[in-house]
Amino acid sequence: MRMRDPLAQARGLGSAKEGVHHYLAERLSALALVPLTVWFLWSAVHHFGAGYADARSFLAQPMNATLAVAFVTMLYYHAALGLQVVIEDYVGVRWIEMTAVIVVKLGFLFMALLSLLAIVRITLGG
Repeated sequence: MRMRDPLAQARGLGSAKEGVHHYLAERLSALALVPLTVWFLWSAVHHFGAGYADARSFLAQPMNATLAVAFVTMLYYHAALGLQVVIEDYVGVRWIEMTAVIVVKLGFLFMALLSLLAIVRITLGG
């Protein structure tokens, strides 16, 4: 006995098999952000009031530059996933939903690229 509505079956509605991947990506990016945020807050507090030269020498160390890149990447990725869920849950018109998701993803990609460029420029002394 099938519990599915015949009309839904005819329209092809149902699971897109994407939910588990999105759920795991959100949870794993949040898990990765925990130690990265602790590192970021520690470094921000530690260098509060320091000059550009001190901050640059801190970020020029390979481990700190790598952690900064990982933090920025995971932060924007996690934010984009979260906003996508909010848009999909609360926007009722399909074309507006799809447009908003695309705009959000492109916007976060642009901001992530700008942030990574700033990290590279500071690290290399530009």
